[in-house]
Amino acid sequence: MKYRLLAGGSVLALTAALSACSSSSGPDSANGDGRTTVDVWLMRDSVSAQFQKEFTADFERRHPTIDVKIQIQEWDGIGQKITAALASNDAPDVIEAGNTQVAQFAESGGLLDLSGRKDELNGEDWLSGLAEPGSYEGKQYGIPYYAANRVVIYRTDLFEKAGVDAAGIKTREQWIDATTKLNKGGTQGIYLPGQMWYALAGFIWDEGGDLAAESGGKWSGALDTPEALRGMAFYEELQALGKGPKDSDEDDPPQAEVMAQGQVAQVISTPGGANVIAENNPELKGKLAFFPIPGKTADTPGAVFTGGSDLVVPAAAAHPDEAVTFIKELTGDTWQKKLAVAMSYVPNRTSLASAVADDPGAAAMAVGAANGHATPNTPGWAAVEAENPIKDYMTAVLTGGDPAKEAAKASQDITRAMNAGS
Repeated sequence: MKYRLLAGGSVLALTAALSACSSSSGPDSANGDGRTTVDVWLMRDSVSAQFQKEFTADFERRHPTIDVKIQIQEWDGIGQKITAALASNDAPDVIEAGNTQVAQFAESGGLLDLSGRKDELNGEDWLSGLAEPGSYEGKQYGIPYYAANRVVIYRTDLFEKAGVDAAGIKTREQWIDATTKLNKGGTQGIYLPGQMWYALAGFIWDEGGDLAAESGGKWSGALDTPEALRGMAFYEELQALGKGPKDSDEDDPPQAEVMAQGQVAQVISTPGGANVIAENNPELKGKLAFFPIPGKTADTPGAVFTGGSDLVVPAAAAHPDEAVTFIKELTGDTWQKKLAVAMSYVPNRTSLASAVADDPGAAAMAVGAANGHATPNTPGWAAVEAENPIKDYMTAVLTGGDPAKEAAKASQDITRAMNAGS
């Protein structure tokens, strides 16, 4: 899913007008000259205009019987639009969907099962944070497209002044030590708002816990497990080494704007946040760098939520074989490497991580992506994100609440939300 939608998909409804999502070439887009047109929906800013032009020209040259028609879609309202398209007889052949949305679409029966095509689509080393949410009830519906995850953005000048070498920060313990040194003389060692729940999720995964767990077909909140409580304890320790508000997330106020004010040494963000920081304070251009979120041990980076997109084929697609051909090209070695370089994404496969070695932000993301995770893979998770008791839980603990009691309450709220429709 695109960066601004890393929080996952919203609850979907079958209320969008079908006319709003029809593909202009109709359900049977075979041309009179024997060529077939594959209709594709890609999301705004997932590819540049130049990349789209080059890919389309190369694809049509390599597949002379197939034309490609790409329609760029907006993220706002896309869940409803895709749901309506899947319920119609006029769906496109390929759709880019946020990785956390695939389970919802698959549950409706509107997607083609691509399990039998995994080998030809290089499924042996897909990023788990894209592949896992792309599956539903043991079947693969979403094909990993690209990934994005959080890293640490830091001020090189403040690190140098404090005598801290970012290259030596590989473990949580080293991270705390370094941040403590930075947290002096009016500088915040780290700006970490109290409700950055995806960062908390990473710490919980590092401990072997999860946000929710399934047993006997029913999902239950899992914030009250010993593993999850240890993750929250580390979050509390790190958050205290700065002045981040305890009752809001990274968007309130925008953390890039806070760091741009000049007194923050680190933030947790996608690499693109560095561009926003420099735009708000041009004096920081050239003074921002990246490292992966540290893990519990030096040999494993910290766990991160893998945001990004999958490519799906509607069950009603007029040209499913040509759709798979399109996906095979776009997710293959050549164009995955070009996409990663052009858009600073993490490629969809671990074996392609070297493609972004020369892009510092993307390279740091790629290291973390190897330990990428996804939110619970069930349609009910959307209701949890809509209500988000995790944020309230974090604020309660950070303002003095008993962690075990607050975690138990939040877990009950997660359980209720996830099973409300069952």
